[in-house]
Amino acid sequence: MKTRTLGRNGLQVSALGLGCMGMSFGYGGADDAQSVRTLQHAVELGVTHFDTAEVYGPYVNEELVGRALKAVRGQVTIATKFGFRISPHGEGVARMAGVDSRPEHVRTAVEGSLKRLGVETIDLLYQHRVDPQVAIEDTMGAMAELVRAGKVRHLGLSEVSAATLRRAHAVHPIAAVQSEYSLWSRDQENEVLPACAELGVGFVPYSPLGRGFLTGKLSTTQGLAADDYRRTLPRFQDQAMQSNRVLLEALVTLAGRRGCTPAQLALAWLLAQGEQIMPIPGVRQIKHLEENVAAADIVLRTDELAAIRAALPDEKIVGQRYGAKELEMINL
Repeated sequence: MKTRTLGRNGLQVSALGLGCMGMSFGYGGADDAQSVRTLQHAVELGVTHFDTAEVYGPYVNEELVGRALKAVRGQVTIATKFGFRISPHGEGVARMAGVDSRPEHVRTAVEGSLKRLGVETIDLLYQHRVDPQVAIEDTMGAMAELVRAGKVRHLGLSEVSAATLRRAHAVHPIAAVQSEYSLWSRDQENEVLPACAELGVGFVPYSPLGRGFLTGKLSTTQGLAADDYRRTLPRFQDQAMQSNRVLLEALVTLAGRRGCTPAQLALAWLLAQGEQIMPIPGVRQIKHLEENVAAADIVLRTDELAAIRAALPDEKIVGQRYGAKELEMINL
């Protein structure tokens, strides 16, 4: 697979990474044996970048990723995230009890992640969400100390504003910003992506397939597990799904003309938005992994890119990408 570079300090990664959250968290059910096979096959296909976080599970996703990639540690980069206060009570999302980016919490969280991943150094450490009670300069200072100590190689931020990115970057070079970005979530194009280009910061889109919606295979939530996080999101409510499904038909048609799947077309469009962009679609099954990886070889013409963008006008997408509580934690 072709490679891309995140940031100006030479973090080289495969053009497509792999988001590992759904293997343990958020989408209902977990099959660790299947996930291990998928992770290991991803390496065989040329994927070198794997994304996890302490809150996925919580904790168990880091353990899964570390266990699956132990034998190929030298061939891959592993990214993880800190920033949530995790309650000992409840299940899944319910254990996310606010944010915490105090310097002492940063250090404790990283020690836990290193142990669970079974590694000596984290390749890319993200602040998962900005803590409005802690100056970004203080959090970045603690993260920079971990780089100097050899426990972390590169630093990143997730779901931040352009202003916060600039403040953080002034303390220590930022390799990547991770935020939701896809054909049906394009607000990052207004300020954050231009700031990344200006500062030489890579951009890592999560949910690049709209949490499965852009695959064209998800028309209702009826087949989702009872505890699937998507059931709570505004865009996955029945009326919104019906309206957005009408828009999606144009993408399905374009994919048919191109001889690929809607998912592949959506990923190829994202990859064409800039060499600093590395999407991390999440998969659990090998067949979906192979489909996504093939998208890295699709080269789209200028007229095709324009037609794809026009197929899903962002102003016509129905529903917010998060609920009100989650929206309060982004773009800070």
